[in-house]
Amino acid sequence: MTHPITLHNSLSGHREDFIPADPHRVTLYVCGPTVYQHAHVGNFRPVVVFDLLFRLLRHHYGADHVIFARNITDIDDKIIKAANAQSSPIKEITDLYTEIYRAESKALGALPPTIEPFATDHIAQMIDLIDTLLEKGAAYSAEDHILFNIDHYDAYGDLSKVNRDDMLAGARVEVAPYKRNAADFVLWKPAKENEPGWATPAHFGVAQPGRPGWHLECSAMIAATLGKTIDIHGGGQDLRFPHHENECAQSGCANGAPLARYWMHNGFLSMPSGKMSKSLGNVVLVRDLLLEWPGEVIRLALMSAHYRQPLEWNDTLLAQSKAQLDRFYRSLTDHPVAEETAPDPGFVAALNDDLNLPSALARLHALRDAGKADVLRASGNLIGLLTQTPDAWFKSSSPQSTGAPTDDEIEALIAERRAAKKAKDYGKADGIRDDLKASGVIIEDSPQGTSWRRI
Repeated sequence: MTHPITLHNSLSGHREDFIPADPHRVTLYVCGPTVYQHAHVGNFRPVVVFDLLFRLLRHHYGADHVIFARNITDIDDKIIKAANAQSSPIKEITDLYTEIYRAESKALGALPPTIEPFATDHIAQMIDLIDTLLEKGAAYSAEDHILFNIDHYDAYGDLSKVNRDDMLAGARVEVAPYKRNAADFVLWKPAKENEPGWATPAHFGVAQPGRPGWHLECSAMIAATLGKTIDIHGGGQDLRFPHHENECAQSGCANGAPLARYWMHNGFLSMPSGKMSKSLGNVVLVRDLLLEWPGEVIRLALMSAHYRQPLEWNDTLLAQSKAQLDRFYRSLTDHPVAEETAPDPGFVAALNDDLNLPSALARLHALRDAGKADVLRASGNLIGLLTQTPDAWFKSSSPQSTGAPTDDEIEALIAERRAAKKAKDYGKADGIRDDLKASGVIIEDSPQGTSWRRI
């Protein structure tokens, strides 16, 4: 490998060469969605970022040697609240939004994960993990809760770099009188009436059915699907504390080994009003974006800044991404796909450099300028771009404004123009061309015939 993959490890705070524990079984875990409503575009930044990493790892180690797990959280307070508000069964809510999440991820060009564990399928593993933590004295029961004692884990705070005295400030930490330490977190909580719950082992000291805490779920699913120590754990910067910190603590205590060897976190998406979040009410749903923009445009927009940096989301960014893709696709016209063409080495080297997407995209533009269509296409395909034919792209990539002709209407007008030219009625032919242009459709004549694209 001429250029090794280097990654910024959030745990060490430094860029490190990536060396998997086993190059024949490279493991990657990314925290997935809590499925109770439509996800906003900020939720899809980690989808695109870690899909890129998944693709790069597959390129280096082979598709059969990379195992990517992304979970589905299908039991949570927010899910229960949504089900009650809609008077719907919980499974109906979670099944619906799981399918929507999968469909929207696919629309943005993301490959499906190798494994997609569901929290409710791993309750037994969660109970076993709690049992281990209780035996080791790292957990305790109080008022029908099981809590993790952070004082039992000396490295608590190493991942997030948060001082223990500052942990409660602005963090999603529930302060309760039954905690020994204010930052202790829930592993198991009592299920209220009409809430889903599971039988609790008698020796836990909990008298009623319960359900898992959010942090516990990922640790159990990681161990069950990938192993006790994995190569890479990823997610959004907002998960670094307390979620990922708590995963480190409970897994480290239970297994006597680190949960992950490399940690990666992507930056936030922001709006003019600040960080994009449901609580601020400034979210942009992917569902709505897909009504106006092709998924490939949204994907490129999410790639337009380095993954660790914040990204400001606006219509200008989308329009610029659309214009870039138009230029790329136009340069591919009349160049058939060459299946065996390899990605450009300079492009791959940029990706190897901690997923340096700005440099990688600049390399794509250089390939376009140099007329290297096959290498441009192969390089774009590596990151989930340029997967269509130019003809298909230009026919489908622009939103149709109200009153714009449909694809069938355009084809009919082109046929009418062809007939007019054959009859030497060039005025009518030119008029059809001008009318189409005025409606946002460009037609282009070539020896192979007439093609069209929306602008």
